[in-house]
Amino acid sequence: MASELEPEVQAIDRSLLECSAEEIAGKWLQATDLTRELYQHLAHYVPKIYCRGPNPFPQKEDMLAQHVLLGPMEWYLCGEDPAFGFPKLEQANKPSHLCGRVFKVGEPTYSCRDCAVDPTCVLCMECFLGSIHRDHRYRMTTSGGGGFCDCGDTEAWKEGPYCQKHELNTSEIEEEEDPLVHLSEDVIARTYNIFAIMFRYAVEILIWEKESELPEDLEMVEKSDTYYCMLFNDEVHTYEQVIYTLQKAVNCTQKEAIGFATTVDRDGRRSVRYGDFQYCEQAKSVIVRNTSRQTKPLKVQVMHSSIVAHQNFGLKLLSWLGSIIGYSDGLRRILCQVGLQEGPDGENSSLVDRLMLSDSKLWKGARSVYHQLFMSSLLMDLKYKKLFAVRFAKNYQQLQRDFMEDDHERAVSVTALSVQFFTAPTLARMLITEENLMSIIIKTFMDHLRHRDAQGRFQFERYTALQAFKFRRVQSLILDLKYVLISKPTEWSDELRQKFLEGFDAFLELLKCMQGMDPITRQVGQHIEMEPEWEAAFTLQMKLTHVISMMQDWCASDEKVLIEAYKKCLAVLMQCHGGYTDGEQPITLSICGHSVETIRYCVSQEKVSIHLPVSRLLAGLHVLLSKSEVAYKFPELLPLSELSPPMLIEHPLRCLVLCAQVHAGMWRRNGFSLVNQIYYYHNVKCRREMFDKDVVMLQTGVSMMDPNHFLMIMLSRFELYQIFSTPDYGKRFSSEITHKDVVQQNNTLIEEMLYLIIMLVGERFSPGVGQVNATDEIKREIIHQLSIKPMAHSELVKSLPEDENKETGMESVIEAVAHFKKPGLTGRGMYELKPECAKEFNLYFYHFSRAEQSKAEEAQRKLKRQNREDTALPPPVLPPFCPLFASLVNILQSDVMLCIMGTILQWAVEHNGYAWSESMLQRVLHLIGMALQEEKQHLENVTEEHVVTFTFTQKISKPGEAPKNSPSILAMLETLQNAPYLEVHKDMIRWILKTFNAVKKMRESSPTSPVAETEGTIMEETSRDKDKAERKRKAEIARLRREKIMAQMSEMQRHFIDENKELFQQTLELDASTSAVLDNSPVASDMTLTALGPAQTQVPEQRQFVTCILCQEEQEVKVESRAMVLAAFVQRSTVLSKNRSKFIQDPEKYDPLFMHPDLSCGTHTSSCGHIMHAHCWQRYFDSVQAKEQRRQQRLRLHTSYDVENGEFLCPLCECLSNTVIPLLLPPRNIFNKLNFSDQPNLTQWIRTISQQIKALQFLRKEESTPNNASTKNSENVDELQLPEGFRPDFRPKNPYSESIKEMLTTFGTATYKVGLKVHPNEEDPRVPIMCWGSCAYTIQSIERILSDEDKPLFGPLPCRLDDCLRSLTRFAAAHWTVASVSVVQGHFCKLFASLVPNDSHEELPCILDIDMFHLLVALVLAFPALQCQDFSGISLGTGDLHIFHLVTMAHIIQILLTSCTEENGMDQENPTCEEESAVLALYKTLHRYTGSALKEIPSGWHLWRSVRAGIMPFLKCSALFFHYLNGVPSPPDIQVPGTSHFEHLCNYLSLPNNLICLFQENSEIMNSLIESWCRNSEVKRYLEGERDAIRYPRESNKLINLPEDYSSLINQASNFSCPKSGGDKSRAPTLCLVCGSLLCSQSYCCQTELEGEDVGACTAHTYSCGSGVGIFLRVRECQVLFLAGKTKGCFYSPPYLDDYGETDQGLRRGNPLHLCKERFKKIQKLWHQHSVTEEIGHAQEANQTLVGIDWQHL
Repeated sequence: MASELEPEVQAIDRSLLECSAEEIAGKWLQATDLTRELYQHLAHYVPKIYCRGPNPFPQKEDMLAQHVLLGPMEWYLCGEDPAFGFPKLEQANKPSHLCGRVFKVGEPTYSCRDCAVDPTCVLCMECFLGSIHRDHRYRMTTSGGGGFCDCGDTEAWKEGPYCQKHELNTSEIEEEEDPLVHLSEDVIARTYNIFAIMFRYAVEILIWEKESELPEDLEMVEKSDTYYCMLFNDEVHTYEQVIYTLQKAVNCTQKEAIGFATTVDRDGRRSVRYGDFQYCEQAKSVIVRNTSRQTKPLKVQVMHSSIVAHQNFGLKLLSWLGSIIGYSDGLRRILCQVGLQEGPDGENSSLVDRLMLSDSKLWKGARSVYHQLFMSSLLMDLKYKKLFAVRFAKNYQQLQRDFMEDDHERAVSVTALSVQFFTAPTLARMLITEENLMSIIIKTFMDHLRHRDAQGRFQFERYTALQAFKFRRVQSLILDLKYVLISKPTEWSDELRQKFLEGFDAFLELLKCMQGMDPITRQVGQHIEMEPEWEAAFTLQMKLTHVISMMQDWCASDEKVLIEAYKKCLAVLMQCHGGYTDGEQPITLSICGHSVETIRYCVSQEKVSIHLPVSRLLAGLHVLLSKSEVAYKFPELLPLSELSPPMLIEHPLRCLVLCAQVHAGMWRRNGFSLVNQIYYYHNVKCRREMFDKDVVMLQTGVSMMDPNHFLMIMLSRFELYQIFSTPDYGKRFSSEITHKDVVQQNNTLIEEMLYLIIMLVGERFSPGVGQVNATDEIKREIIHQLSIKPMAHSELVKSLPEDENKETGMESVIEAVAHFKKPGLTGRGMYELKPECAKEFNLYFYHFSRAEQSKAEEAQRKLKRQNREDTALPPPVLPPFCPLFASLVNILQSDVMLCIMGTILQWAVEHNGYAWSESMLQRVLHLIGMALQEEKQHLENVTEEHVVTFTFTQKISKPGEAPKNSPSILAMLETLQNAPYLEVHKDMIRWILKTFNAVKKMRESSPTSPVAETEGTIMEETSRDKDKAERKRKAEIARLRREKIMAQMSEMQRHFIDENKELFQQTLELDASTSAVLDNSPVASDMTLTALGPAQTQVPEQRQFVTCILCQEEQEVKVESRAMVLAAFVQRSTVLSKNRSKFIQDPEKYDPLFMHPDLSCGTHTSSCGHIMHAHCWQRYFDSVQAKEQRRQQRLRLHTSYDVENGEFLCPLCECLSNTVIPLLLPPRNIFNKLNFSDQPNLTQWIRTISQQIKALQFLRKEESTPNNASTKNSENVDELQLPEGFRPDFRPKNPYSESIKEMLTTFGTATYKVGLKVHPNEEDPRVPIMCWGSCAYTIQSIERILSDEDKPLFGPLPCRLDDCLRSLTRFAAAHWTVASVSVVQGHFCKLFASLVPNDSHEELPCILDIDMFHLLVALVLAFPALQCQDFSGISLGTGDLHIFHLVTMAHIIQILLTSCTEENGMDQENPTCEEESAVLALYKTLHRYTGSALKEIPSGWHLWRSVRAGIMPFLKCSALFFHYLNGVPSPPDIQVPGTSHFEHLCNYLSLPNNLICLFQENSEIMNSLIESWCRNSEVKRYLEGERDAIRYPRESNKLINLPEDYSSLINQASNFSCPKSGGDKSRAPTLCLVCGSLLCSQSYCCQTELEGEDVGACTAHTYSCGSGVGIFLRVRECQVLFLAGKTKGCFYSPPYLDDYGETDQGLRRGNPLHLCKERFKKIQKLWHQHSVTEEIGHAQEANQTLVGIDWQHL
């Protein structure tokens, strides 16, 4: 089909391109009926441009549309060439002082916590950085897309509304001038014409609903049979379902299906098939059939291509209009007029209305385009913003109804625009007064919650997913209500009062439906069967919490409103309690001669509800009456006399009793739903409008009634009336040995009731209840939170209630009550309570949970003990009550209260006869303390003429009445003071008696106190003093003993540290199983230590004993004993890589013999240093495998290690491992008895080796040629002169035991398998190469770490590193014994040939392309395979030395060839020392051999400096290598940090200090070698600048530089669009910290195939950038992500901290974040040490949820 289209399409294009915009515009200017002209033009051209085939070509379509359709309109509009016309308009225009930038998804937005009117006022990054707010307390968030920047909106900011950029435009703002004055008449007329026609066209075509015919004025003459099968987005079906369905319906590949699905999700629709009607209809039916099983089917339409074309152009037009009006405010004003003009059909017929009302029928893409247009036009023009707001409010109910039916998120619905109007204070007030907005919103809300029970209360069905979805939609209405209320009015007009109170009425209706919803009854007998639905009601309560608070704030700001609201609320509450008695029988209660009438009601038997919003609102308003003093100013206006206190307290009291009974375990059978409700009732999110208000309501009741009556009603509701009203009931009760549970229950209920009384009297920190202000309240919250434990800022914020602006008010007071301690490398900053605040601690603080209370008590007592104070926690001094609540304190001295206290003390005195508890007593003591404090304050503040009526001291001194003569409370306290079973409370009782005496003294001295003899006997002071002295003496003795013991302990500790100094200096963690080896061997200190060569230091053999961690058996490491192994982990690594883009095409054929100096990918081995027997390990690994197979059958979960890849966890430290290294003795000593008498020099040695190699190669050839003539062969052998003493047929005997040989093979194969990513094959000739390579690479990476940290080479290495290097080097040196000798010899020949060329090896890399250290290790370790056949007396050590010298010289040549010649301005003409002259001479030689291609000769000084610097890393690595190979201890000089150690290294490695001497001593052979190296064509290419080479010393790789301020990262990420789905914003942009690439993670669009599996962008990137290991930063989450392989990953704490020393993962708090360099270094160190995989392993072991994540999809 495509091929037929081609020529036709081209022809069309040609005719289109020949159109002239100017001519068409000219024609239009002449036209009489412009509308018809334009429509004909569109009808003709649009279908020719858009939708010409199955796939869209956006660039081409836009280009043609601009040329043929939009160009003429621009000409017409300007009346001249738009290239001149628009700039003219722009010049005449005044730049806007509003910013109006519309946010992209994920863009950073900033809100100022000090100046923003509400949290929805935000700035874009550019405006923020130029505003005054950057120095304030700001909050940073990422936008969900769709809002816009409020810079320049004076209503949004308390100060600093303009940034520097927009401030310039505000100078000449006169009052509302009309922007049209800057335009000429005819421009206005033309603009008006074109806007009116085009806007109407766009709206009509977008809301057009027929699928196969166009509006008649757009119909074409000849109509083709081309249709699209258009798939629409919904939020019901998942990506997977859509992809699967599409593959079936339009048989496309999975890739295409993913593309379709992504576009549908992004734009809201996509055509999935193009063709004739039948063809598309068939796809549609398959899709509908496939998706209609569980849910509603996907929406699919078969649309004619011309309709789709017009709709696409309609969208293009709207964007075009948006860009045109950007040129001039006048144009914007015209577009607004056009949009809001009433159409011919009256109400709702304007274009804007039509678009809004069809919002839910449009697809996502169309919605976002027209929303953008509204934002850039209507919302930027203040006059029309008002008119638009009115239209929005008028249509509010309909818009919300459509939104409820629609399934798209609110972000793409037009209802989301409410935030733009409702948060602007003037607009919101106008809408309340003119459109009655408050009532509309609340009524709309009520309409959607239709389910009511018989009493008219809300009833929620089971909370299914669909219900929850609907309910979430309804909640957005509450959000709108919150926006309207968020800024409080400063002055009230009468209309505003009237409309607000109307809204308040509607709100009360809503609360009335909530009063008493979800009632519950106690389950008795059997457990509840089905948990009742409770979440919906609480969700509603939580969402309304702020609205209720804000309603009260509005009421508080006007006295008239407050009085009216109070009356209304009271009336509604009366209605709710309509039949207050509800037919329950009245009963009379009496105690202590007081009696009261109430009703019989048992919480444990009747229905009770936790939802009482009307009572609670009334309580809030009552407190406001007190706070604003309205209650005292206008008492005549308030119905205070009509209040019936028992009615007010009834329901809140039931609620609190319910909590007490739940706590006492009486409601266990009601299941978890009730426990959860009680939890939320007290939770910080709800308590402000629930629990707190219930306490206030009780306080209100008590302050208006006789406290004795209140207490009796309370006893009755707590079901404790019996116990306290009948004397001796307690005794009878416990003697009948009732059910233990019942006793326990009653005890708990008594405790809870006493706790409630403590709260009623003590909680006076709400402004209005006590004489305090808001900061006192917050201070008190913080003090009590911090008295539990020191807390981080975020924890503290979470434990404080937030207001509607998400503020807790903490920052303003925190400094006064706490100190801040900064965090270290881990952990976070902590606030600690200032010691002087401890006296304000109240043990019975009402916001403590049970657990918090006991923690706080313990912490405070501990603190007192530390300060050597007594451990009493007396009640703190409280602020006075407000007058309205003043009578509350009398509850403490009421008769019933004294009776309760007396009874409980009586129980405690006769402690065996009764069931009582210590906490009950503790609460009574607390209450007595409160009463004494209260009386003390009354006495201190008393004025002359007043009599203090609070006479608690006198009352507690009186004994009981005549018949029983029970002792007075005071007397009982004195008795209890010495009770042995009350040791804990002694201090408290002592404090009470002391305070009592103080108060008594005050009474006596005060003139006004009524004289009354107290009869209580006061204990003699003397005995008390004696007691005190005795205690003091004992305490002193105990203290001295303690100090003595501590001193002994610290002494022992110091000794231990002195003896084990080096243990304490080590940096990495230390492991128990390593044993002291070699390094600490006794060596005479005065001799110089040399690691190789004739002067190699002889080290006495040391025996090594190690213990197996599995069987705990000790064994000596010997050649012939059973193998001991170390757990090890081998991984590929690019940490040292200088070229990450290299990729091995075919690992099966790849030859790793030579390592390129860019170290593009190495094999690194690490070990945790734990030792096992080989057979123990084998058993352990087998059991792990068996367990894994069993587990796989049970559940398919990943573990943190992959057994199929040979991974396991070290049995001791759980470190991830995938193989084991055998422990060996120094292998060289086994084969080699050192003997350096008359050894050949370098030249002779090279000749000898070359002859041996020749002989070997000759024999090889012989073996490979077919054996046809035996005679010939023998002759040939004669021809071949075998070098003297060389026996190529000799096969050395392997000295190792079978088990060691097996382990050598095991580790060798593992290294080969991992390093090359191939299947294990122990026979493969590349195995030895990989082993040598791993040894070299690991040494190089450790040398790098030590250099980067400026640590000495042989400083105290951590044991695990030391053991790992030693074992690895010895293993690599011994591995040839299990490989085939001829293979190793072959490798040696080839490696040797790269330095000493011979004829048989062509195609070897040039000297610039060989990493010399890898070459050295391979040559030294392969050499024994050749040397073992040489019996001429040349020793192995000679070979080592000569190889080392040869490679060192090659490396020097490498450095000289690549050294750069910049003079650092220190050009010293004549060489000053021999090194410099020698190096100059050598450079000249090179100059000669390279045919003068080498750069000009720099100074000798500079050259020598380059050589020294360049060769240092090589020398350090070699020193490490020979140290571990030959076991020669390192000289002490190299063990100290600081200097460069060049000379010491040369001595240790038997090199001359002047390295160039090597060339001079061996000049005869070296000159020819240098010549052969320089002749290589690659060297020539490099010198002529045709290729690059690595320079020395190689720079250390570092992670990328991160910006100091996190928001610049967010900004960078928000500009990043997904590379695959054209220009779409990426949802989870992720930054690779190794190379700095941004990736589109966790999305279908960027999945790629890797080894047959679909993986996400990050996983794919780890393979190309980190050979399987990656370190990423997820920018939107502010989280570091570690990945290793496909199944392993973990999140790591990011290096960004806020000012409080905390990370903010998920950017939830939005505090500004700054880079913490130390934490970033820590991540870099993990990477350098190759510990990322190990870190992931530990994290996954510690946290099982990490194992379940599909890391490969990230």
